[in-house]
Amino acid sequence: MTPVLSGVLQLLALVAALALVHRPLGEYMARVYSSQRHYAPEKWIYKAIGANPSAEMRWPAYLRAVLSFSLVGVLFLYVLQRLQGVLPGSLGFAAIDPDQAFNTAVSFVANTNWQSYAGEQAMGHVVQTGGLAVQNFLSAAVGMAVAVALVRGFARSRTGELGNFWADLVRGTLRILVPLALVSAVILVACGVIQNFAGIHEVGQFFGGTQEWNGGAVASQEAIKELGTNGGGYFNANSAHPFENPTPFSNLFEIFLILVIPFSLTRTFGRMVGNLRQGYAILATMGVIWLGFTALMMWTEFTHHGPALQAAGGAMEGKETRFGIAGSAIFSVATTLTSTGAVNSFHSSYTGLGGGIQLLGMQLGEIAPGGVGSGLYGMLIMAIIAVFIAGLMVGRTPEYLGKKIGTREIKLAACYILITPALVLGFTAVAMALPTPVTSMANGGAHGFSEILYAYTSGANNNGSAFAGLNADTQWFNSTIGIAMLLGRFLPMVFVLALAGSLAQQRPVPETAGTLRTDKPLYAGLLVATIVIVTGLTYFPALALGPLAEGLAS
Repeated sequence: MTPVLSGVLQLLALVAALALVHRPLGEYMARVYSSQRHYAPEKWIYKAIGANPSAEMRWPAYLRAVLSFSLVGVLFLYVLQRLQGVLPGSLGFAAIDPDQAFNTAVSFVANTNWQSYAGEQAMGHVVQTGGLAVQNFLSAAVGMAVAVALVRGFARSRTGELGNFWADLVRGTLRILVPLALVSAVILVACGVIQNFAGIHEVGQFFGGTQEWNGGAVASQEAIKELGTNGGGYFNANSAHPFENPTPFSNLFEIFLILVIPFSLTRTFGRMVGNLRQGYAILATMGVIWLGFTALMMWTEFTHHGPALQAAGGAMEGKETRFGIAGSAIFSVATTLTSTGAVNSFHSSYTGLGGGIQLLGMQLGEIAPGGVGSGLYGMLIMAIIAVFIAGLMVGRTPEYLGKKIGTREIKLAACYILITPALVLGFTAVAMALPTPVTSMANGGAHGFSEILYAYTSGANNNGSAFAGLNADTQWFNSTIGIAMLLGRFLPMVFVLALAGSLAQQRPVPETAGTLRTDKPLYAGLLVATIVIVTGLTYFPALALGPLAEGLAS
C-alpha cells in the first residue's frame, strides 16, 4: 500500500466515524442543554457554590459569571503552581517561576494550553492532574456554554434571557465531557497509553548517559486534552510521545476525539433553533474547509522537492515514522483548524507552504470545525457577516434565522472578527521591532519571522501549538503571549454574549420570497468565500513575509 493511499483510507475512515456519531451525539447535547431536570450530583454542586440553576440570566449576568469563574480558575492554577515545591506528589520539582506560572494558568483556563515548559521536567502529579487536567474539562465546558447561549439568542424572541451559565457549565462537564472522556481514556489505555502515578525512574544507559522517564495519569489527560480541544501534553513531545500516542490507531482515534464534538455541535445548533437544515449548512461549510485544508497539506508534504525529500518519499523531517506523512498531516490540520494545539510532529519542519497552511488554519478563526463551543459561535459570527454582505449586494436588510441583522448586530460581529488580528499582528510587529524578543528565534529570515507570527497566532486564537525553534520561556514571551491568550479568549466572548442578548430581544421576522435561504448550498458557498476572503485580506501581507516567501524560495 502506498503512503498516499494509506492517507486517503485514514481520511475516509475518519469521515465515516464522524458521520456515524454526528446525529446521536448532536441530539444528546441538544437534550442536555434543553433539559429542565437537575440530577443529584449537580444539585450538590449548585448548593456548594450558591447558584440557582433555574434562574435565567440576561447577557451581562451571563458574562459576569463566565469572567468571574474564569478569574477564579486562573488564580487557583497560579497559586497551585507557585506552591508546587511543598505539595505532595511534586516529584521533587520546584515551584514554577511567576511569569511562567501566569502564562500557564491563563493558557489552560483560556482553553489554549500553550506550554513554554517541558511537562515531564517541570510539573508534578498534583499540578498535572489536579490543576491542568481539571481546567481541560472546565475551559471546554465554558466554551460550550457560551456557544449554547448564542444559539438560544437565535432561538428565543422578545426576551433577553439566555439561560443559566452555572447550569450550562455543570451539565456540559458532568453529562457530556466526563462520560466521553472516561470511555476515551479506557480506549487509549487499551492502545498502550500509560495511566499511573509512578515517579521518576531510570530506564537504562543510552549514549554514555542515563535516561529517566516519568509516569503519570496520561490516558485520562490525553482523552480530555483532545476531546475538549485543549492540546496540552503531559510530555514535552506531546502526541508524538509514545506514552501519549503509541500506534497509528491511537493517532487516528485522537484525531477523531479532536473533531467529534465541534462537528456534532452543528446538529445541536440545528435542533435547538428548530431547523436541522441550518445545522447541515454550517456542517457543510466546516467540512469543505477542513477537507480542503487536509488535501492541501497532504499535497504539500507528499509533493517534495530536492533529492533528500525524494529519497525519503516525502517531507519526513520532524515526523514520526509510525504515523508517516499522512497521519501527521491529518493530525496537523485537525489541531490547527480547531483550538486544540496538540502536535504529533514538528510543525517547524513542515515545508514552507505546509507551515503556511497551519498558520492560515488558525487565522481563519479556528472555525472549521473550530474549538469546542468556540468553533460554533465563531462560525455563526461569520454567518452573520455573510448575510450582511449578501444584503448589501441586493439592497435588502439582512436576516438570519428569522432575526434582522441591524447596525448593532453588525458592529458586534465586526468587533469580534477584529480582535484577534489586532492582537496577532500588533504583538508580532512589536516583537520583531524590539531587540530582545528576536534573540529567541532559532532561525533568521522568513522562517524566523514565521516562528514569532505562529507564536502569537497560536496564543491569540487559543490554539496552543508551537512552531518550535522559538525559545518562548522568557519573561517577554511568557507575559505577552499570556496577555494575548487572555484577551483573545474573553474579549470575543463579550461581543458574542452581547450579540446573543440583542438577538433574543427581537421579534421573529416572517420569511418571504425575498429572504435569503441560508440552508442552501449557494449560501454555504458564500459563507466559505466570506471566511477565506476576510482572512486573506487581513493576514496575507504577514503570510507573504513568512511561509509564502519561504515556500516559493524552496
